[in-house]
Order: sequence, then structure tokens, then C-alpha cells
Amino acid sequence: MPAKSKSQQQAAGAALSAKRGEKKISELGGAPKSMYESMSEKELEEMASTKRKGKSKKKG
Repeated sequence: MPAKSKSQQQAAGAALSAKRGEKKISELGGAPKSMYESMSEKELEEMASTKRKGKSKKKG
């Protein structure tokens, strides 16, 4: 599932960092925390690696 916006992509990247142990879970909040809890590492990886060209800054 590709990211629909730059913000969504960044949130997925933050959640992925936490899944991999590179970032503390306590540092997450809002969308990244929700993504961390509900998505697998593979799903987060797919969303975070979406190409940015043509993406809006906000989901809408």
C-alpha cells in the first residue's frame, strides 16, 4: 500500500524505525504510534519507500 502523502510517508518511516528498534516507542505519537501498533514491518516498509514525486504535502 503506497503512501498517499508526504506526511503519511514520514509517519510510516518513524513507525518503521521504532519497529526495527532504532527509535524508542515512547518517542512516537499520533499517526506513527497508530501505524506502529496496527501495521507489520513489511507494510510500513512499503509505505515508507513510496516515491515522493507528485505527492501532496497533506493527505486530502
